[in-house]
Amino acid sequence: MSREKLLITGGAGFVGSNLIRYLSGNNKFEISVLDNESLGKEANIGPYEYNFIKADIRDERAVREALTGVKYLIHLAADTRVMDSIQDPAKNFEVNVLATFRLLEQARELGISRIIFASTGGAILGDVAPPINEEMVARPLAPYGASKLAIEGYLSAYSASYNLPSIVLRFSNIYGVNSYHKGSVVAHFFKQILLGDDLIVFGDGTQKRDFLYVDDLMKGIEDALYADANGVYQLGSGKPTSVNELIDAMRAVIGDEFKINVLYKDFRPGEVKETWCDISRARMALGFNPDTKLIDGLSRTWNWFKQNYSVSIS
Repeated sequence: MSREKLLITGGAGFVGSNLIRYLSGNNKFEISVLDNESLGKEANIGPYEYNFIKADIRDERAVREALTGVKYLIHLAADTRVMDSIQDPAKNFEVNVLATFRLLEQARELGISRIIFASTGGAILGDVAPPINEEMVARPLAPYGASKLAIEGYLSAYSASYNLPSIVLRFSNIYGVNSYHKGSVVAHFFKQILLGDDLIVFGDGTQKRDFLYVDDLMKGIEDALYADANGVYQLGSGKPTSVNELIDAMRAVIGDEFKINVLYKDFRPGEVKETWCDISRARMALGFNPDTKLIDGLSRTWNWFKQNYSVSIS
């Protein structure tokens, strides 16, 4: 049986490496990965069958070669950190907007059947009253959110103007295995704990986020590949968790093996105080049904970090 060709940009990173692991289990796809290895490394992908293209998303020739013959495109490659986007908005625009626009042009010309785009929720909508949903007016507080919003707009226009089907998935705070290069709170805190360093919390710890275990996200992405749907969908747990509650759950998972000391500092500009999402639209259209409890997901993630300790601090 012939397999459908799938390209994952940014496929050597945290989400991409987990996605390849997940999709390789069903043997439906011939997977290609385009990644410049600036964060993720090809070694992260593991013993799976794939074609690796080491190239930057801004390299138009490499992107075109990677897209040729592909049916599905999952676009994960991005400049992802909010604080970095504030410090260097030009780079964020170049990677997230300009390079992605050129990617869309090539996808249109080459007849790609469907695009799945990794977006974000809280960073696009700004400081709005949660739970956030897809109908809220976007007011980004940082260039990162603005860049994702721009591509959401282009995907809507390309779907309507050129019949290029696309699904935008607004990820919440994703955590899980293979996240040692990830800068988000769960991965960062586990690395600091293993190093014996203090946990730095910007604010008083009451700020709330929506934490989704990576395997639940993988199922959501797979469902989006086949769904008879277009548009924007929130993927999260649908539950708010404060940073203090997260730290308490980490203490429960770790037990007495490591000491956790927390230092609180002033809030940072550009960050949202509270955000979690309403996932009812994704449940209805995509069949999205996350079922991993936070304590279970943290336990799996912590065990992975302990087993990969020497890699995690390299």
